[in-house]
Amino acid sequence: MEWEERASCCAVDSDEMFLDGAAQSHAKSICKPCPVRTECLAHALDQRIQHGMWGGMTDRERRALLRRRPDVRSWAELLENARRQHERTAAPA
Repeated sequence: MEWEERASCCAVDSDEMFLDGAAQSHAKSICKPCPVRTECLAHALDQRIQHGMWGGMTDRERRALLRRRPDVRSWAELLENARRQHERTAAPA
């Protein structure tokens, strides 16, 4: 996937993105400024990836989101539409 090449985590040891407990806060700090955070999260949700930090969310957070929204067929589509909507409303008039 083309977005993976632009991910902030490419510059760190991949083990840092697969930590447990309090150590996950470091992985979240890597994700926070990432330019492809949305694509990463959508990929993890659509593929039901079980482990690691993806798109700034832990495996536990992703499982909870999937349980809350079982109706979503494409997280990539949903998150891209949400981003476009946010950009339209946040754009200066």
